[in-house]
Amino acid sequence: MTRPIGLAALAEQVARDLERLAHGGPAWTVPQESAEGHVHDVVIVGGGQSGLGAAFGLLRERVSNILVLDENPAGYEGPWDTYARMMTLRTPKHLTAIDMGLPSLTFRAFWEAQHGRAGWDALDKIPRRDWMAYLRWYRAVLKLPVRNDARVTLIEPLGRRFRVHLAEGAPLLARKVVLATGIQGGGHWHVPPFIRDRLPTTRYAHTSATIDYAALAGKRIALLGAGASAFDNAHAALSAGVGEAHVFVRRPALPQVNPIRHMERSGIIGRFPALDDAAKYRMMVAFFDRSQPPTNDTFERASALPGFHLHLGTPWLDVADSGEGVVVTTPNGTETFDFLVLSTGLVTDPALRPELALVADGIARWADRFRPADAAATNPLIDAHPYLGPQFQFLPRDADHADKLHGLFAFNYSGLISLGLSASALSGLRHALPRLVAGVADQLFLDDREAMIAAYLAYDEVEFVGSWPRGEAAA
Repeated sequence: MTRPIGLAALAEQVARDLERLAHGGPAWTVPQESAEGHVHDVVIVGGGQSGLGAAFGLLRERVSNILVLDENPAGYEGPWDTYARMMTLRTPKHLTAIDMGLPSLTFRAFWEAQHGRAGWDALDKIPRRDWMAYLRWYRAVLKLPVRNDARVTLIEPLGRRFRVHLAEGAPLLARKVVLATGIQGGGHWHVPPFIRDRLPTTRYAHTSATIDYAALAGKRIALLGAGASAFDNAHAALSAGVGEAHVFVRRPALPQVNPIRHMERSGIIGRFPALDDAAKYRMMVAFFDRSQPPTNDTFERASALPGFHLHLGTPWLDVADSGEGVVVTTPNGTETFDFLVLSTGLVTDPALRPELALVADGIARWADRFRPADAAATNPLIDAHPYLGPQFQFLPRDADHADKLHGLFAFNYSGLISLGLSASALSGLRHALPRLVAGVADQLFLDDREAMIAAYLAYDEVEFVGSWPRGEAAA
């Protein structure tokens, strides 16, 4: 039985493994100059799991002139210790993600270092806050170059170079920019217009927001949506003292089949980019239509609490503000609630991202590149997604926009249609990270091909010093 070795010993093991793999070494990229200051080879926007994994992958390729930016304080990148309210991750514990094939960097190694093999065997799913602790450890043990409290406001194209503007401080220059901005990074969280236009923001919140459920103690809240976050929030609300939590679902029954589990087992996640456009489109239409069920443990925890109510086959037809609260109209009549919580997902479209304001019009969408043979199968949500290249690079709508977009990569949920469950899904990161890293490194190399070739042709460092006949000096 493997005994816990502790995180300090595991960190030493990581260091030894990296040494054996000859990690590091001299950078091969060609330094760039600018009167404005330092030019980074790569700036990664987002210091969550995708950004950290991308940074480590680039360092493995000896691309070291990089910087990771995150708008949050150190240790609070991503959703795990901010707005996420699930007790555990939803992915199976055995799936690897950002270790880049190094066993000592896996979450399993992190867990066993603290709890031993028996602790791993006893674990069902990864606790959410332990995953965040792992990400903090991963960042620290790899000494990744992350700058926190750095919110990117605009990415300005300079022609195969970018000026990255920040909310505070001087802008940065970068040859490549990777948007590792998570599930919401390709668009924004969706609030249905009939709610957004009819209610003050004090009456509702999306599940992605910070919600003070303790302030709603004893109140009645209504949650819209069948996603797992609806049940996570119902559980969190009732646990904080909310009197009643009513979950409304327009479907007559909750989905029971999770297509992601099949995708993980079948090889679809890793091989999805090899499909033709028609197959990708057809599969993603089905993915959106089927939806995902809540996990069994999430549903059981929420539904077991007093005050939980589930309304199936009950869409919201209208909402109205009143002195007593929010009046929600459904096919079954009206009910009044003190607060609404929206588990209504997100909309992906580059035009929704303020940092892309200067380039969004030139980004190719799926609507620009593909139309299903059956017009009835057209899906506007899919059509608005960017049509990405095979290494997550934005592609131009036409040649006039090519230079502006060259070097800009979308390693976030906007890659869903082009590259499948990849950049923002733990299930796909182990496949997506090598693809992204190779694409960024290849672009850097090809951009400097003439200098690289010239240096190769001029290379004349003597290696062989033997002579013949032996003992005579070489001529």
